[in-house]
Amino acid sequence: MSERKPPGVGFETWVERQIREATERGEFDNLPGAGKPIEDLDKPHDELWWVKQKLRREHFAYLPPTIALRKEAEEALEAASRAGSEAEVRRIVADINARIVEGNRKAASGPPLNLMPFDVEAVVAAWGGGAR
Repeated sequence: MSERKPPGVGFETWVERQIREATERGEFDNLPGAGKPIEDLDKPHDELWWVKQKLRREHFAYLPPTIALRKEAEEALEAASRAGSEAEVRRIVADINARIVEGNRKAASGPPLNLMPFDVEAVVAAWGGGAR
């Protein structure tokens, strides 16, 4: 819209005319989201709404480092339970234990980690030598 408002014409009148003419030309037809309710319209105002919307749209989730490490630890135990060999179980547990030790060593943002390295022998015993 490069047309300038003519002198002597009220701003509201000029804008309304621009919108009406664009509507008549069909410039608002087939816009994304046409006919759909506006997302989060009924929710309270949030200054970071656009950030949260972008994260949802990109299927991206951000967890504080301590919570992310807890989740990784859970996933590592699940992976160890499905491992094909004792050596693989030991490798998985050693890898996550190293990350847990590092996480406990340095201060990270988020809630306290409250996670101790796993007992490798206990995880191997729970794995059961592949007998599934």
